[in-house]
Amino acid sequence: MDIAAAPATPVTAPAAPAPAAFRTDIAGALTDLLFTPGLDLDEAVDRHFAPDYRQRTDGRWDDRAAFLTHIAHLRSVVAGGSVTVLDELSDGDRYADRHVVEVTKTDGSTVRMEVYLFAEFAPDGRFRRIEETTLLLAGDEADRDLGSAR
Repeated sequence: MDIAAAPATPVTAPAAPAPAAFRTDIAGALTDLLFTPGLDLDEAVDRHFAPDYRQRTDGRWDDRAAFLTHIAHLRSVVAGGSVTVLDELSDGDRYADRHVVEVTKTDGSTVRMEVYLFAEFAPDGRFRRIEETTLLLAGDEADRDLGSAR
């Protein structure tokens, strides 16, 4: 009994994934906003936040204009610092993370805050919406509202 070989089925390699489009993250955004002296505020915000951006921090909603006011204030009181991302997850247009921000203020005092964040990306990879809650780990009680200070 002759067994004929089955015709070969062409095997094609899977298509290479499309190059990743730009997608911001919280460490890059906060570094540009707060810890990159000389970077223009509008340029930093435009790089990471969509025109229709809005944010809720500890229950308080702000639009993009109020967010700019907040960051401008922080730039006047923050001398330096760092962001450490502890957990980070992205799925489609959704993003979540847990991060710690350590800040040295212009008066020499320090603040350490843990932040729990949920966000939505705009189609271009910038943040469209962030909702976050903050936990003061170290610092003066007056710094508890640093995440929404004006």
